Amino acid sequence: MEDLPDPHRGTDALTGPGATAADQDAARRAELVDSLPRPTADTPLLAELQIDARRRIELRGRKFPRPERTRVITVANQKGGVGKTTTTVNLAAALAQAGLQVLVLDNDPQGNASTALGIDHRAGTPSIYEVLVDAAPMHEAVQESPDVPGLWCLPATIDLSGAEIELVSMVARETRLRTALDGYFDWRRQQGLEQIDYVFVDCPPSLGLLTVNAFVVAREVLIPIQCEYYALEGLSQLLKTIELIQAHLNPQLAVSTILLTMYDARTNLAQQVAQEVRTHFPERTLRTTVPRSVRISEAPSYGQTVMTYDGGSSGALAYLEAARELAERAVRTSTTTDIPAGVPGGPPQEDQ
Repeated sequence: MEDLPDPHRGTDALTGPGATAADQDAARRAELVDSLPRPTADTPLLAELQIDARRRIELRGRKFPRPERTRVITVANQKGGVGKTTTTVNLAAALAQAGLQVLVLDNDPQGNASTALGIDHRAGTPSIYEVLVDAAPMHEAVQESPDVPGLWCLPATIDLSGAEIELVSMVARETRLRTALDGYFDWRRQQGLEQIDYVFVDCPPSLGLLTVNAFVVAREVLIPIQCEYYALEGLSQLLKTIELIQAHLNPQLAVSTILLTMYDARTNLAQQVAQEVRTHFPERTLRTTVPRSVRISEAPSYGQTVMTYDGGSSGALAYLEAARELAERAVRTSTTTDIPAGVPGGPPQEDQ
């Protein structure tokens, strides 16, 4: 799948002789965006409406570029309540709606990702527990989301809560999820199925063996950071853990993406946290921020992601733009996760 042109590139090159259907579509979107009223400093509400309108025009119904090989991304942060599961399921749904094949591995005993994707995860359902503990084939437990074609999920049941203890005495306990995923990819090839473009691994808010398995299976780590101070305090410990995983179990692992969640532009604290994160991680932090949104919070109670519950809401449009940005960003080749100066737990800043 070819990447669509940038709609802000101008319309002359997109409507002339030889322009493709994708070029013409991009030109139409750019013209609509240019026709939107321009907000000023005195019209903050108009600015928010303009952002949502631009996202709606540019992104709805648009196809995202397909990666050359499967991107396996673990969504991790040992602090609870920062939006790990919400980010996992909504990015996955957004990418699937954009024409990609996406698999979610629900590696959290709470099973919230399975709930949001409308996947059955009652006790006794084949799940990631059987895959990790009993070495069951992953394809026997993977289910397709009923709401989004091309979106698959390996559910988690309550049985997973005991897996931490059971894994301790097992051989190759840290690599069992990676082995299972490799087997699933082989099975799909044998069945003549499409390649999975993205795998998202949802983690529990801890740094136990389940999270270690998630780090070993992935090449990339996506860290959602709530725009509050406590979220910054736990970041250093997470980065140190990733360094240990790199050194001993998975040298290819890299922190590729940071997403700011629960952002409230009306508060100075949110702006300060966002500025600090962007200062320390300028290349890894997405431009898109996810706002606090009632629709995002409501969607799981209906067994849906916000992408299907209310695709026109501010929260859904923010996740759609974040998914587009994630799809278009180059995968980082560096595997360093050094803690920058000034981050809590890192080296002190030098005096200027």
